[in-house]
Amino acid sequence: MKTFLVLRDLSMTSKSWFLLWAALWVLLLSLRGEAQELRKVYIAVPGISPGASSVFVIAKEMGYYRDEGLQVELVVMPAAVSVQALIGGNVEFVSAGGAVIPPALRGASIRFLFSAFYRPMYWLFSRPELRTIKSLKGRKVGVSSIGSGPDSLLRQILRANGIDGGRDVTIMAVGASTARFFALQAGSVDAAMLGIPANLMAQDAGFHGLVSFIQQEFVEFQGNVVVREGLQRSDPALIEKFLRGTVKGFIYYGDNRLGASKILGRFMKVSEDRMARTYDAILPGLTQDGTVSEELQKKSVEHILERVGLKEPPPMDKIFNYTLTKKIYEDLRSKGWRAGP
Repeated sequence: MKTFLVLRDLSMTSKSWFLLWAALWVLLLSLRGEAQELRKVYIAVPGISPGASSVFVIAKEMGYYRDEGLQVELVVMPAAVSVQALIGGNVEFVSAGGAVIPPALRGASIRFLFSAFYRPMYWLFSRPELRTIKSLKGRKVGVSSIGSGPDSLLRQILRANGIDGGRDVTIMAVGASTARFFALQAGSVDAAMLGIPANLMAQDAGFHGLVSFIQQEFVEFQGNVVVREGLQRSDPALIEKFLRGTVKGFIYYGDNRLGASKILGRFMKVSEDRMARTYDAILPGLTQDGTVSEELQKKSVEHILERVGLKEPPPMDKIFNYTLTKKIYEDLRSKGWRAGP
């Protein structure tokens, strides 16, 4: 009898439990349906590095893309390959900078819509006793490869100091940034062009920082949103959604040093302290609102014109169009939108 009464009590309360579970199940199905409705899009990045991918990683981790109905996937591929993938329609967006400009100058219908950084993230470190650029005369300096970005920047800074990079200084192709640091540490070179995190390794090892290119007047766009013109025409709503999520990630990055360092440290598998130091090192190169001025646009293409056989650049709006990014940024700021913790 007692057992029967217990069972009867349970059966009486099961109605309320059933209604609760039914409601939860409907909610679960709704959320599942919402997740299934997210549109998957791809952005090709040249590497998982602070300059190339920070704002996209933050926007993804903070759910800003999901809020726009997008499931954004970062795909790592060489910059030149990513441009071809973009032109061919294999990815919707690319974040490459320098590799985009030559095909754009040659007439490819691709546009810069957003740029997170506008300064090159390279540092020239030397042996402690070499305190000036002029002291590099007759010395060996390591770069990634001859003709690379670091090589070009090195030759420009040497030329500005009256030194011929091919004659007065031996420029050696050493390989990746960390390999260049180890070559400097081993004494194989007297100085080296270093990127992140090798610049911090050199600093910790007591080498002398001769030049921080991110604080010079050189121009290099990183963390870009570049699209093909055809997608702009066929799906402007997608472009706006992606840009809105990206601009939110950009604002979070600029406003929240601690939060950005935590997110990027986890993603890039480095300590939070190391990422905070990286944040401080590259912050001077952050654009003000995800756009760059026409003056800087022109400066970014000047040194490429001869390489592509042009005497004069085309109108800048054939390559750059930051109008929508500026509108989104100003709209978010005017409404008092603030990044999360």
